[in-house]
Amino acid sequence: MAADFEKGATPARAGYTLPVFACAAAIAALRYLQSQLRTEIVAVDLINPAQKAEIPVEQVAQLPDGSALAVTRSDPGDNLDLTRHTPVWAVVQWAKPAQTEAIALAGGDGIGRQQQTGEAAIYAYARQLFQANLAPLLASRQKIQVTIILPAGKALAERTSNAAFGIVEGLSLLGTSGIAQPLSAPGQLEAFRAELRQKAQTDDTLVFCLGENGLNLSLRLGIAADRRIKTANWLGPLLVEAGLQGIQEILLFGYHGKLIKLAGGIFHTHHHVADGRQEILAAHCAAQGLPTATTQTVLASSTAEAALTHLRQLDNADKTDWVNAVYSAIAQTIDQRTVAYIQKQANVCVTIGSVLFDRDRQILVKSKQGSRILAKIC
Repeated sequence: MAADFEKGATPARAGYTLPVFACAAAIAALRYLQSQLRTEIVAVDLINPAQKAEIPVEQVAQLPDGSALAVTRSDPGDNLDLTRHTPVWAVVQWAKPAQTEAIALAGGDGIGRQQQTGEAAIYAYARQLFQANLAPLLASRQKIQVTIILPAGKALAERTSNAAFGIVEGLSLLGTSGIAQPLSAPGQLEAFRAELRQKAQTDDTLVFCLGENGLNLSLRLGIAADRRIKTANWLGPLLVEAGLQGIQEILLFGYHGKLIKLAGGIFHTHHHVADGRQEILAAHCAAQGLPTATTQTVLASSTAEAALTHLRQLDNADKTDWVNAVYSAIAQTIDQRTVAYIQKQANVCVTIGSVLFDRDRQILVKSKQGSRILAKIC
């Protein structure tokens, strides 16, 4: 059984999300642009939650074109977050006459762009954050352009599933809060367990959603919010806890590039711990009898989504049904290995069903039990 954390252990430390550090850099750069004042610490109004954060500023300088550059460094707290310590740059310059808005945001090098539209992956919360913090610093009729740069953004993005959801060439300024809760730090597991125990008192069928995409899609399908558990990467311990709390059925609901790890017996899904997605997918391709060349292409794919795209192209060209065959086998394996995992760790039997979706949030496959449970709870 997964061990509980020792009493008296230091609580996991929360940090701040990437938009906060970008905004802090922009504040420091604007102040220098206005008054040549170098600021070592800036206060950022987080809006959500309603509190201020003091963010250190590493460097401030004027650039040859008259703009100002400031640099902060990401600190996500006790998270297994790949943006930890990455530098965040903001370049602020006075707006050109044609600019209509007081604050224009642009994504520079390392900021991802939306593949379909080409727009910078700077989302609503980040834009709200910049507006709330920069607008009060502008004098009447002053207008600025703010360009956010992540020097390591392109390299870091290759280690994420951003491309699977249509974000390319960098990272997103994403989030709905300024606080980066330590979802992948050990201390957070107790909060997840407490939520599970509470829901187990009123329901014996739960839906495990690995991330925000699963949570959003599950609501759209009509799954009640009080059935859902956000697991982050703590699937293993939470599956065991569910068994110990008497849960009878669990629907595993997640992006195929994440949930596929369970078919390989990987029950902590963070990439820092284990990966093997393409290897698992290639093994199932081979087991289903796909041509050797296709299996080799799947194994060499840069992402699970790229491998899926290749299989779909093969089906379209040859009028085959390999995607359904391979992913149905994967979903069945996920169910079987998860049942066995809970049985081994907690000595109880829990019925498991799986639903996997793709980058477009379209359901890719449902296992037999997944179909039954989904029909039951929707």
